Amino acid sequence: MKYIGGKWKAVILIHLIEKKRYNELRKELPMVTERTISLQLKELEEDGLISRTVHTSKPPLKVDYELTDFGRTLIPVLKVIADWGKETAKNDKRIKEIK
Repeated sequence: MKYIGGKWKAVILIHLIEKKRYNELRKELPMVTERTISLQLKELEEDGLISRTVHTSKPPLKVDYELTDFGRTLIPVLKVIADWGKETAKNDKRIKEIK
């Protein structure tokens, strides 16, 4: 739980199964503040689950995030969690499914 604990880490990791630019990730997570995403990405990078690549040296910076080999070991777990969440959302009217 050290690596994926917290409200948004697992969600961010699920979205990073495919490499994404920072802005793509922001658009996919409108319910999460920019500050929270930035902090979670920094922690995930420090834990070795994702890598950050900066493509330009002058603004605007183009930054990609992707799972590392270590991060990819979580894909089966993340998919099971996502499937459980979708199934639970279907059966529990109090939960609004996010697409």
